Amino acid sequence: MTLKECYDRMNGSYEEAKGRLMTDSMIERFVMRFLDDPTMDNLRKAIAQGDVAVSFREAHTLKGVAANLAFTGLQKAASDLTEQLRPQQSPADAELMAGVEKAYGMVVDAIRAYQAEK
Repeated sequence: MTLKECYDRMNGSYEEAKGRLMTDSMIERFVMRFLDDPTMDNLRKAIAQGDVAVSFREAHTLKGVAANLAFTGLQKAASDLTEQLRPQQSPADAELMAGVEKAYGMVVDAIRAYQAEK
């Protein structure tokens, strides 16, 4: 599997990542680091604890990481959740969080498949 195929599988933009990070080796380096990023776990914990302020911060961080790596589908899902949480007055919408979970799963599955074939 190529990096482009990995990005296609995760609903990302390889071209955008290439424009930002310039080389496949840099893209691969940061994509692999994403697997160790604690933001999604932190978001899940904050939502489970009902901490709206931390939920907002973690959703916003996930959106930013996804944007920097051109994980387009995850960026959109995290952005939708971030905007819902922005007023910091109500807990995360379950449907929006389900969308984040689905998009996150697609990214992780694609990265792991790429890693396995490397």
